[in-house]
Amino acid sequence: MRAAAGLLAARRRAMDIDEIRIAGRPIPADMLGSLRVLAAEAATPSELQSRLAADGYVLLRGAIPRDDVLAARHEVLRRLAAVGEIAEPSAEAVATGTSRRAELAPDANAFWRDVCEGPALRRAAHAPALRALAAAALGRAAKPFDFVWLRTMIEGRASPLHFDHVYMNRGSANVLTAWVPLGDVPPAAGPIVFVEGSHRFEDVIARYRGVDVDRDGLPGSFPEDAVGFARARGCRLLTADFRAGDVILFGMFTLHGSCDNRSGNGRVRLSCDVRWQPADEAEDDRWFGSPPSGHQGKSYGGMNGARPLGETYIAR
Repeated sequence: MRAAAGLLAARRRAMDIDEIRIAGRPIPADMLGSLRVLAAEAATPSELQSRLAADGYVLLRGAIPRDDVLAARHEVLRRLAAVGEIAEPSAEAVATGTSRRAELAPDANAFWRDVCEGPALRRAAHAPALRALAAAALGRAAKPFDFVWLRTMIEGRASPLHFDHVYMNRGSANVLTAWVPLGDVPPAAGPIVFVEGSHRFEDVIARYRGVDVDRDGLPGSFPEDAVGFARARGCRLLTADFRAGDVILFGMFTLHGSCDNRSGNGRVRLSCDVRWQPADEAEDDRWFGSPPSGHQGKSYGGMNGARPLGETYIAR
């Protein structure tokens, strides 16, 4: 834990003080904290379950093979380069600011489904090691949702704070999210960020419990300013310096979003979300099947990634 805190502090000292931001606002030094880290080899079922209960998340270093994650990253970048959205060499992940997707891949749903179901991405997202960790955390056999949420975050963009519950609560009540950075993601590149202790904010959770964004027509994102909210609650915003192969598991009522991507030079931040649940419990039918129906029956076409890079971002 001390090592992780020191690494994040060193990253912070090496940058301008306002480089780590959320929704355009710098995170003051006293409001920024480091996520607790657990080595994957030390992740016993009891340790995973106690960390989730205590913190609302568990960050696992080296949880899945780094080479598999980097292969998934390169697969996605090559697909985006093929439609003119990523410059060559695609491994640099630099956005061109232009797109030929409408010309070359006019069926947005089919294109994004094909990217999200790419074999390398699926090998990383549904890795046996990740299945074993999810099962250990849940205390029983686990299965992944068929739908994988691939995030392509251009410079200056971020995900707003939200609870995952409002998007996937029609099946099992015991769902975990696995956030997988597709590459190395330092704090300035816009990694995931958590509101410290938010899984215990029962008054806030009560506002969202049972809300279904598709049925109720309500936005799922959290409307309050993240820094102001955390300060009022006497807590911090927590993130980390992520490396390819790391995974963070968390529950449906842990408030999270992402820092702004301020990596510079137009670099795109890639990650994916994979949901896991007990294998013997009811499924939310939006996220299972071939293809899954997704929000409002739009399947992969309803994802932000189904729009060319640089188009208006729709918060979900």
